[in-house]
Amino acid sequence: MNNSVNPTKQINTNQFTQFSIFVTSNSDIYTTSVNSPWTINRWLSNETNTSTAIAYSDANSYGIFIDIKNTFYFSATDKHKVLSKSLTSSSNILTIVAGTGVAGNAPNMLNTPFGLFVDVNFDLYVADFNNHRIQLFRQGQQNAITVAGSGSLNITITLNHPIHVVLDMDKYLFIVDQHSHRIVGSNKDGFHCIVGCTGSWGSSANTLNKPTSMAFDSFGNIYVVDESNHRIQKFLRLNNTLSKYL
Repeated sequence: MNNSVNPTKQINTNQFTQFSIFVTSNSDIYTTSVNSPWTINRWLSNETNTSTAIAYSDANSYGIFIDIKNTFYFSATDKHKVLSKSLTSSSNILTIVAGTGVAGNAPNMLNTPFGLFVDVNFDLYVADFNNHRIQLFRQGQQNAITVAGSGSLNITITLNHPIHVVLDMDKYLFIVDQHSHRIVGSNKDGFHCIVGCTGSWGSSANTLNKPTSMAFDSFGNIYVVDESNHRIQKFLRLNNTLSKYL
C-alpha cells in the first residue's frame, strides 16, 4: 500500500528470474521469465502461488503491455520484434506487430526492443534500445515514426539506450534513458530532463544508476526502478492537484 514498506502479497514464482511485470486494473499480474522456454505467466488476483502460461516467446522478453481491449503485447528482445495476442480468444496464435525479426534501423525494423506502451488509440510505442530511439507504430502500420532520439525528423533529444517509455493522459512522452542514467519527458515546449540530470550516474537522492523502468501514480509522482543502485526511487510531483496519470 502507498507509503508502506510492507508487502500485501508475496508470490513464489518457482523460477530464477522474472524481468517484466504488468498489473491490470483488476489486479491480475503478468510476468515474463528470462529463462528458456521464456514463459509469459498470468497470476490471478485471487490466487497466490499458481500461474498460467499464456504464451511462450522465442527470446527474452523485457517489455509487456495490455491494452484496453485486453490485447497482450510483448517484446521478443533478442529477436528484434514485438508480438501480440488477444487475451479474450482461445487461440494461441501470436501476431508480429512491429519489427521483422532481424536487427536493423529501417522504419520497419528494430534493434533490441525493450519497453512498450500502447495508448487508447492502439498506437504502439517501442523503446528501440540499440537504435537509441523511440518508435511509434500506428495501429496496423509496419513502418514506424521516430518520435524521439536518433533519426527523428523533428528536433527532439539525444538518447543513449532508451529502455522504457510511458505516456501520460495528455500524450506527453516520458523515457527511461538508461545509459544516460536519467528520465526525460516532453511537454508543449519539447523534451527535457526531469530526473537524474547531473550527466552521470550516482547514488544520491537526485541521481540514478542504469534505471530500467518508471511508472506514474494517480497524482503524477514518478516511481523509478534504479537497477544498479538496488532501489526503487519515488520522485514527488510539485503542486500535486491532478489525477490524470493512470
